This record gives sequence, structure tokens and C-alpha cells, in this order.
Amino acid sequence: MPNPAPSRLALYLDLIRWNRPAGSYLLLWPTLSALWIAAGGFPGWHLLAVFTLGTFLMRSAGCAVNDVADRDFDKHVKRTAQRPVTRGAVSPREALLLGAVLALLAFGLVLTTNAAAVAWSFAALAVSIAYPFTKRFFAMPQAVLGVAFSFGIPMAFAAVNGGDSWIWAAVNGGDSWTWAAVRSAVPAPAWWLLLGNLFWVLAYDTEYAMVDRDDDLRIGIQTSAITLGRYDVAGVMAFYAAYLAVWAMVGVQLQLSAPYFAGLIVAALISGWHFTLIRSRSRDGCFRAFRLNHWLGFAVFAGVMLQFGWRFA
Repeated sequence: MPNPAPSRLALYLDLIRWNRPAGSYLLLWPTLSALWIAAGGFPGWHLLAVFTLGTFLMRSAGCAVNDVADRDFDKHVKRTAQRPVTRGAVSPREALLLGAVLALLAFGLVLTTNAAAVAWSFAALAVSIAYPFTKRFFAMPQAVLGVAFSFGIPMAFAAVNGGDSWIWAAVNGGDSWTWAAVRSAVPAPAWWLLLGNLFWVLAYDTEYAMVDRDDDLRIGIQTSAITLGRYDVAGVMAFYAAYLAVWAMVGVQLQLSAPYFAGLIVAALISGWHFTLIRSRSRDGCFRAFRLNHWLGFAVFAGVMLQFGWRFA
């Protein structure tokens, strides 16, 4: 007997990579690290819920938009040929509608914070939508993904530092919507953390691109793995080093202590292990390195949480 057709729910869950949450963790750990740093400790259950749920919703929305944008490319790549949109099980319109609903749910969460976080969320959305299309003309589209995957950092700082709820400010005639207020809610360390995190995204997404390099060369997609060529492994390790160096610099600026730097040291050791996985450039090794990168991000977050106290109170 032929296998029964999957339900719409099963197709939607496959579309948003429900059973492959590693991508959500890659977004979550730097966002929570920034949230703890901005708050100087536990940020409160409200902000923790907003940024945790929002991360999963936006990553899911991004998967839907990405699959629509890449549907004509994905059918030529072994790893992606069976994605729901690519194989025609979900229409592009249906996928975009699902992505829009998920993004609106995430925006609804942001609306419970303040004007500064709401304002920066528009920039985050714009970069996320633009990313899938940069593969057609930009030699390092992973850098655009790096900005998109790092925008939770300034948003976390804005949510902590941006003052009262935007609703409260509007009702009471506050000036929370002024550009000066929005800008001041995100101090310089937040932007340095974003820059450092961008290098981490370059590292792990180059590993990801190394998996599909042969297919991408054949169909004409631009990736960092293709651009770096035989220097791909060296490039990945340089990106890891830049990420950890920038976050260490921020730690020095903020006068953080041993727990924070211990987290960075553990992350550095993990990156060294990843070198052993990717140095032969095998598909399995590169994909395993990418898939396990969230542990590197978790190590950094664990150091941040220990720095400021681990208790949720």
C-alpha cells in the first residue's frame, strides 16, 4: 500500500523545520546572552518569554520565506529537493501566508515591550526578508544572514533600556517614539556584540555552505564557501576567532569576570573540535559541525548567566 499523504499540519511543521530546532537555538543563545548582559542578570519572565517565543516564531517564518525564494534552486540540491514548497506539496502563496502569520505573532510579542524594541523590529524584519535574495548577486550572503541572525541583540538591549511600554507612553503623551530615544536604548556594546555574532554566523553558515558547494556551483548560487575557495577552512576558523575576540573585548569593556571568559574559552575549545570535523571538507563532517554549533552558543550563554547569577528570580 502507498504511504498516505501527509496532513497539512505535518507539511507546515516540515516547512518550518519543527523537527530540526538547531537553527532556532543559533538565534536564541546570543539573544538571551544580550538580554542578560543588558539587564545585568535575569531580565524577568516577561522579556524572557517574549524573546524565547519570538525567536522560534521568527526562525519559523524565515524558513517559510526562504523556501519560497529558493524553490527553483532547492530542487537541484540533494539536501533540499524534498522540502514542501520545492516538491509542490505546499504552494508558495500558502507558505508566505504561514510565514506572515508567524511574523505577526512575533510582532505581537514585541508590542508588549516598548517603542525602542518595536522600532528596531522593523529593521530586523527588513534584513530577514532581504537575505534569501542576496544569494543571487552577493559573494558573501552569509554576512547578510549574520546581521539578520544577530538583530535579537540590539532588540534585547532596546527592550531592557527603552523605558515603559509603548502603549503606556502613547496614552500618557510620552516621547518614546523619538529617534533619539530609540537610538539611546541600544548602547555601543550591543553593536559590538552584534558585529561579533555576525562573525559566528559567517563561521557556521560557511560550514553549512560547504555541504552544498558542488550543487551551488552547478546552479550558480553565491555562497561564502564558494567565494573563499580553498581558504574555506581557514576562513571558518578566522571567523570563529573574530567572534570570540570581539565578545572578549566587550567583556573587558564591561568589566566582566572569570565566568564570562570561561564560557568563551569553552566556546573556543568547541570551535577547535569543529576544525577536526571540517578540515577534510566531507559533507557529513561539515554538516555535523554546523548542526552542533548551538552548543558553542550555549557555552557563551552559560558563561553570561553564571557571570550575572543563574537564578530565575
